[in-house]
Amino acid sequence: MDVRAADVDIPFISLSDGVVTLRPWSRDDAGFMAEAFADPAIRRYNGAHDRLGRPAPPMSIEDAAAIIDEFASSWRALVAAEPPTGVAFAITDAASGGLVGCCGVDDWSNADVAQFGYWIGPSARGRGYATRAVVLLTRWLFELGAARAFLTVEADNEASAAVARRAGFVHEGTMRAHSVWQGERIDVMWFAALPLEWPMREPDEPA
Repeated sequence: MDVRAADVDIPFISLSDGVVTLRPWSRDDAGFMAEAFADPAIRRYNGAHDRLGRPAPPMSIEDAAAIIDEFASSWRALVAAEPPTGVAFAITDAASGGLVGCCGVDDWSNADVAQFGYWIGPSARGRGYATRAVVLLTRWLFELGAARAFLTVEADNEASAAVARRAGFVHEGTMRAHSVWQGERIDVMWFAALPLEWPMREPDEPA
């Protein structure tokens, strides 16, 4: 893990396995984020929805820049020893530095349970980036003291569920009709890892 100052109050934390690197988002990345959120799969599984499951309008570059500013606020809170809720990493190709996706902490509870999510841009899918990013992020969460890490996956998102399993997460159950998409109730799968049981807790190559 590489830790160095990006400015006076935001750390630059970089996690890498030599193939994938996670780093904080920059406002220079707003164009990539806006373009990614025009992708139907990202709008379906990662975008904002109303109570009937209708997706939000496409994201503008200004919208993306505002989200990245919120990420920066979360990094500042982490420096102040607050939980890492809202902290997000850009997923990049370690060799080229090119952006491929995002992973971040959705919530950190008072019981030190961390929930996180991830997405990969359409042109970078199928190359193992997501699995490697989940392994790196999970290891970092456990280093921060998480007693449990979990993620949720809608039941028809087979690719994301496969990532969770490859990253060593256990499918603990399915929450029936837990989500909604375009007016249809959707089951949601629950995956979790515990630090002492997680098969990838040592810094080896992901399976």
